[in-house]
Amino acid sequence: MARGEAPQTRIYFKGKDDEFVIFVNNAEAAERWNSDKSTPLVRVVKTFQIFKTREHGSQGGLLIASNADLRDEFESDDIDKIIEIILEKGILKNAKVCGLVFSMVSGVAQTF
Repeated sequence: MARGEAPQTRIYFKGKDDEFVIFVNNAEAAERWNSDKSTPLVRVVKTFQIFKTREHGSQGGLLIASNADLRDEFESDDIDKIIEIILEKGILKNAKVCGLVFSMVSGVAQTF
């Protein structure tokens, strides 16, 4: 498999207005965490970044969720606590990401 084409395991959480997304190492790590909360999050998530999508669900572009977005939805901007909520209540999906680049400066996922 060429670089950038590896399957990405995501967990989606449907909020009031947006869907929130986190990337996890693999489905087994997420399931293991759900059965044993003592598993450190660093062994489960790929990045401690929460993304959101407003349109097109799992097919839409991803934006980095702002602290205001997180407070509006989760009444907190504590990343660890929000990741735990998404892990517990979200839906696990695997997606093949081909040519997707996350711009940490603009906060937008772009294809090339």
